[in-house]
Amino acid sequence: MTGSTDVTASHRLGPSGRTFSRGLSELLEHLGVRMRLQTGVQIAARRETVLAAPVAAKLMRRVQSPRAERLTPREIEVLTLVAVGLTNAEIGRRLYISVGTVKTHLIRMFGKLEVDDRIAPVTVAIERGFLRTPGH
Repeated sequence: MTGSTDVTASHRLGPSGRTFSRGLSELLEHLGVRMRLQTGVQIAARRETVLAAPVAAKLMRRVQSPRAERLTPREIEVLTLVAVGLTNAEIGRRLYISVGTVKTHLIRMFGKLEVDDRIAPVTVAIERGFLRTPGH
């Protein structure tokens, strides 16, 4: 009786000794991979973007909490003065810092705001609510 219970309990198939449930599990996993691959190819053929779940989650976190929130108070001061049209030398004199330090603040802001010119950080900061437009 023990032998028949063992065979019934494990649902053994063939000489390989693999269980029915394990074989089914492997088949479903293979089909799942194949379906995901097929879907990915179809999406790529339509020139759409596919994001893996971890990548999508990271992107959503980044969108929901932009790096701009990490601007230092001094960077915001410099950005405010850029917004009113002061030159690097004028900003340096106003804040009692060197032109090189002003440039360092600007370069760091460019990276944080993901921009590459002098006007773009002002626009991005206004859009994100870090700076107010003149008169508001």
